[in-house]
Amino acid sequence: MTGTPTAREGARHDGETAAARMWPLYAAGFTTAFGAHGIAANLGGRSADAVRSLLVLGGLLALYDAAEVLLKPVFGSLADRVGTRPVILGGLVAFALASAAYAVAGSPPWLWAARLGQGAAASAFSPAASATVARLTPAATHGRAFGSYGFCKSIGYTAGPLLGGVLVWAGGLRLLFGVLAVLGTAVALWVAAAVPRVPPLPRRRQTLLDLARRLADSAFLGPTGALAAATAALSAGVGFLPVSGAAAGLGTITTGAAVSVLALCAAVVQPRAGRALDAERLTVRTGLAAGLAVTAAGLAAATLPGPAGVLLAAALIGTGTGVITPLGFAALAAATPAERLGQTMGAAELGRELGDAGGPLIVGAVAATATLTCGYAALAILLAAGLPLLALAHRTAASRSPGR
Repeated sequence: MTGTPTAREGARHDGETAAARMWPLYAAGFTTAFGAHGIAANLGGRSADAVRSLLVLGGLLALYDAAEVLLKPVFGSLADRVGTRPVILGGLVAFALASAAYAVAGSPPWLWAARLGQGAAASAFSPAASATVARLTPAATHGRAFGSYGFCKSIGYTAGPLLGGVLVWAGGLRLLFGVLAVLGTAVALWVAAAVPRVPPLPRRRQTLLDLARRLADSAFLGPTGALAAATAALSAGVGFLPVSGAAAGLGTITTGAAVSVLALCAAVVQPRAGRALDAERLTVRTGLAAGLAVTAAGLAAATLPGPAGVLLAAALIGTGTGVITPLGFAALAAATPAERLGQTMGAAELGRELGDAGGPLIVGAVAATATLTCGYAALAILLAAGLPLLALAHRTAASRSPGR
């Protein structure tokens, strides 16, 4: 009776020791989030004189995401082959160089090149960092580790638009890119000094059919689908809640604060959800279902008129995505052979990127033919429809991951 608690306490102690070594990885997550949203939110500002049309703005926004969609699975597989640490370091160095290129040159062609380079670099160190988090922590503390990682990314998403706006106001886009170059360099040095080498593991030969079977398995599709749905709602909320706020008579500052509530709720909830999973107060199946239901309820709340609907929607969407994110990644780590973690995390990140693009597209397409309220409702219905599919996926995978 006493052996099991002692073993669990030992595993948690090991997890706390590993967590102290992983703060550079959390900083890498912050870097990609801060860079993505800090620039995206300020490309069209008055001080961003390199961006002179909505068409150029749309192209620059799409360029970063397109690089991530295409390259994250590639770099995830590379991390399995050569080790995660070189891929993280290479991605951070490339991010710093791409940022420095526009900070020095300052011409529009270099802005396109820098944005493409940043997206490609983030595609490298994002899935590799997730795989390293899984490799360096015991399975009993995966929830806490991914919760902390997600917390730091959410802080980057929250701080990016605000701090980026201050930097653009003070010195234009070149100053913002310069700060990102310094940040990428500093985090790369920190990773090099503090993150231990995680050698690649021997891998059994895998055919394309083997890969297709593994990615089509319910143990992958369930968590990845939930992560994609959460990201779709998050992206739609960030993009369209300001429109609803303006229609409700809210000022720019108030609307921005409402959107910040969304990111802040996601940041606060993620570590708590991860710790609840590790303490077995929450299971993956229950947590993902509850998170999806809360997120769908948030989208439904966005259909309510007035400021109350905007604030309630932001809080619920942020809370729901905060529950789903650490649980989804912990479930993927638990169901994946250690030698294939990079590949799985890269593929899961691809699913999130598709959700990131698909959520606003669905809401926008329905809003264009009907109303924005109908757009929110359509996405809410799609998320709610995913609940029985999620239950089916977990029922199928239950024998492979009991108790989680």
